[in-house]
Amino acid sequence: MKSLRVVLILLIFIIVIAGIIGICKKEEIVEKKATKSLVATVTNVEGKNVTVQDNNNVIYTFKMNKKTPKVGQLVSIEYKGKLNKKSTLQTLKVTTYKTKEVTKDEDGLPEDFKDDGIFSDYYILAYKKLKGMTLDEKVAQTLLVLYPAENQQEILKENQFGGYLFFSKDLKDKTKDEVVKMMNDLQKVAKIPILTAVDEEGGIVARVSDNPNLRSERFKSPRELYLEGGMTRIREDTKEKSELLQSVGMNLNLAPVVDVSTNPDDYMYSRTLGENTELTAEFAKTVIEESKKEDVSYTLKHFPGYGNNGDTHEGSANDDRTYEEIMKNDIPPFEAGIKAGAEAVLVSHNIVSSIDKDNPASLSTNVHNLLRDKLKFTGIIITDDLNMDALDSIENKNVKALLAGNDLLITADYEESMKQIKTALEEKVIDENLIDKRVFRILAWKYYKGLMFQNK
Repeated sequence: MKSLRVVLILLIFIIVIAGIIGICKKEEIVEKKATKSLVATVTNVEGKNVTVQDNNNVIYTFKMNKKTPKVGQLVSIEYKGKLNKKSTLQTLKVTTYKTKEVTKDEDGLPEDFKDDGIFSDYYILAYKKLKGMTLDEKVAQTLLVLYPAENQQEILKENQFGGYLFFSKDLKDKTKDEVVKMMNDLQKVAKIPILTAVDEEGGIVARVSDNPNLRSERFKSPRELYLEGGMTRIREDTKEKSELLQSVGMNLNLAPVVDVSTNPDDYMYSRTLGENTELTAEFAKTVIEESKKEDVSYTLKHFPGYGNNGDTHEGSANDDRTYEEIMKNDIPPFEAGIKAGAEAVLVSHNIVSSIDKDNPASLSTNVHNLLRDKLKFTGIIITDDLNMDALDSIENKNVKALLAGNDLLITADYEESMKQIKTALEEKVIDENLIDKRVFRILAWKYYKGLMFQNK
């Protein structure tokens, strides 16, 4: 009798499971047959492949067998199947597309510029400022340029970059007053206040505190600080860093390094916390929370996690870990920092094969979609330096960086960067609308930071 009851229970269980599977299959069939639509702006057309970006800044590429839309058009793409959020190139069937007229709200802001972003309170001001800029000024605004060896003010006055990035050599032997004057003189020739950026991580990468005139000793590395006093010491250090940078006219720190590394043999280990994923996530959260109390923005790097890869300054690096490993071990610190209010994320040049085996992360749409769609990041995405050896053999990398979803490009060769982007615009490879959206976010960030209300 008991065995019969067990058999009956098993039969009922099997019938229920079969029913659930049947319902799921029916829903899947219905979903495949149903026609859905996606409203997005066309950013690139190559043959029959059409790349678009939706209002949430997620990028998709569709293959169209018939007539393709033009770059810059707002379209409604009708398709059957399910969008693959892990891949840019979609394999589903596109039935048709329709061009749409761009509508504007009561303040004149185009609907396709709007999202519920971290800087959204300043979108109207940013759009008004954008409309008064020339195309050359807009292109230059997407560049964070390594501080030139000479004629820095003249070059900035002529080009109006988004900002300058400073290294130890640019500040060497200068007094605090000299550095302050240097920053003020640059801001005076900028029509739009510039980002004054620096890598002040602490430890082996400390550009400002490397100068004894600015601080008696270098800031300690995250690992040294943590071993000294845990997250309390990290918080104190972030406050002191912010106060020093702000006092000399710096407004952007390309730190903290939130890569997870527990192996002293890793290239990135000495720049990290040197602890596990959970503690590194707490580190990211702590630094960003404390940084929000000052006027200096901080940057989470190097997305999507550096792992045990080699130095991309000297060549390409391949990360062959599984997608699951990366999501479990490397992504949580970025997620924690973003939830704490991070305004910027810097993307590495590593090739992360489980996400995109063909492109460095900095030029990968898949990597940027992970950041925008999965992590819901609405701030500024910054490339690592585009002149590193890892990208040496890649042609037209500045345009590829913009198409991948970056807002701000770090470059040592601003002339080549501007040439590549302007040529792509002239040849209709990209449209001014794409530049407008990148600059729009940068301007909204500068309003959010308070920069646009300074140096009048």
